[in-house]
Amino acid sequence: MKKLTLILAAVAAFGMCAQAQQVLDGVIEVGDFSNASTTYNGSYFDMAPTNFYLAHTGAQLLYTPDLLADMDGKQNVKIEGMSFKFYSESFEDIIRDVKVYVQETEAVEFAVNEDGVKQFFDFDQTNAAYTDTYSYSLYDSYGEDAELLIPFSLNAPISYTPGKSLLVTIVFDAQDDDNCTMGSDYAPFYTSGISGKGMTYTNNWNSFLEFAQGSDFPNATATLGCGTNVELPVTSIKYTYTEGGGETPCLRGDTNLDGHVDITDVTALLDYLLSGQWPE
Repeated sequence: MKKLTLILAAVAAFGMCAQAQQVLDGVIEVGDFSNASTTYNGSYFDMAPTNFYLAHTGAQLLYTPDLLADMDGKQNVKIEGMSFKFYSESFEDIIRDVKVYVQETEAVEFAVNEDGVKQFFDFDQTNAAYTDTYSYSLYDSYGEDAELLIPFSLNAPISYTPGKSLLVTIVFDAQDDDNCTMGSDYAPFYTSGISGKGMTYTNNWNSFLEFAQGSDFPNATATLGCGTNVELPVTSIKYTYTEGGGETPCLRGDTNLDGHVDITDVTALLDYLLSGQWPE
């Protein structure tokens, strides 16, 4: 009977394996990204995340928990990239140095100072989630809807805690001041009714990063070329999350955890069952 018990235990050990975590993909659309129909046609101050009309632009976009609710209840959420949709009527190639900064925040609104002027959020300028030089061939998408993709995974995915707001700061800098489109050549698609969740900065001489390091920051005024009541652009947010039990996958039957399944695993199991001590 004892021999049979040992055999059954060995068979069970070879059959059991902790459930491995699965990494799954998810996508959140802020606005109807797939069927966007409303483009922004007002002041270029208010075009986010950029307008390509001036050499230097910046935007802060505040995605609140209600907009990110699809990530609630998920584990190990990591945001891998964002896409923005626009309509192109330009024949130009636009080159921009792009930097993106992402942070969690408890805030759901932009603050205002004692004079009622909206304020940009402070952000860590030393820790960009994404930095690269992009060449946007607007000629290739003339007369069409196009996407502006920012893949954070080129640097590292961004960990996100469900239930918090996500502040995204995006900076676009031309490599020369003449590398711009006409004002009507680029029209971002916007969400309907989600106003005041974005702020923008436009300038033909100084980067948003330079502004953020100056004494006027974080206040935004019209004289600086800032839009302060900006609607969120339609956005597609790509993320991953995990499901499952174990932290790492296991090899079925590898009882001594040496990465192989062979006779030594049976020996290790029998020694443990007979002695009660796992061999060194």
